Amino acid sequence: MVTLAEVARQAGVSPSTVSYVLSRKRSISDETRRKVEAAIEALGYHPHAGARALASNRSNILALMIPLRSDMYVPVIMEIAMAVTTEAREFGQDVLLLTKDEGTQGVRRIAGSGLADAMILMDIELEDDRIPVLRETETPAVLIGLPAESAGLACVDLDFEATGAACVEHLASLGHRDIALIGEGEGVYQRKTGFAARTLSGFQKAAAELGVRAVHRSCEGTYESTAGVLSRIMEERPHTTGFVVQNEAAIAPLLSLLRLSGRAVPEDTSVVAICPDQVALQASPRLTSVSIPADEMGRRAVRLAMAQLDPTDGPREPITLIPPTLSVRESSAPGPAA
Repeated sequence: MVTLAEVARQAGVSPSTVSYVLSRKRSISDETRRKVEAAIEALGYHPHAGARALASNRSNILALMIPLRSDMYVPVIMEIAMAVTTEAREFGQDVLLLTKDEGTQGVRRIAGSGLADAMILMDIELEDDRIPVLRETETPAVLIGLPAESAGLACVDLDFEATGAACVEHLASLGHRDIALIGEGEGVYQRKTGFAARTLSGFQKAAAELGVRAVHRSCEGTYESTAGVLSRIMEERPHTTGFVVQNEAAIAPLLSLLRLSGRAVPEDTSVVAICPDQVALQASPRLTSVSIPADEMGRRAVRLAMAQLDPTDGPREPITLIPPTLSVRESSAPGPAA
């Protein structure tokens, strides 16, 4: 088994320098870090997890609590989880996976057992019952999402309120005066899940400011539910020419239903989606969209967690809202009356 001392000799540095590179407890020059990392790779060195934990009084594990719900888009959740895991390895951390159905009991178990040094929580609700437990136990934690009361918390998220507004502003700039938001399933809004509630808020505020007639309908994402939602919107608002979709599962059914009803996209109807780029680019026509920066959110969450564990890195901005980027593609065009 390769030892730390052997790595130090290979790199031409002291054993303590190798330790600092591994633990990131001190600033090391890029040149020295590269030498140590090259020696580690050449020798195939793997730090002993138990020894590292004893030496640092840490478990070197981050706990990630993810949602597993039928009304959540799993690919985005998995992309965030993969980003957390990949970035955690850059810091020498392993990831312990929990599901949200463990709720407050799961948070207490992690806080009381020392299984993990910090927690990263997803699927944040505006009034999330896990947050009081985090405050009570003083558990180092990062939220991927933004609750209603975020004081003293570290959070990272897409700025969903700005996202909802950006979609309305884009359609309004093209002359669309009647716009509909086809949103997530009803359960998502009943739970007051932050990303959906904030998007709706931004959508409604921007519509009011721009004098756009706007309507929101939740959708379960199946072909049947999307057909029912579209039929209801067109019955109530027959002049609707712009759609914003925040429900990945509803995108394909909506485009199909619009074609079947004789509404060409984008000549008769414009569609803007809030979804991963892959979903937008695979649609026909390719969708104007605001991308979900899942990889960036996961990586930033890990860096925020590590900053809490190592204050010597300096102060970090506790709330990170990533500005939306709207990519204009083939599915949006001037409204028929524009």
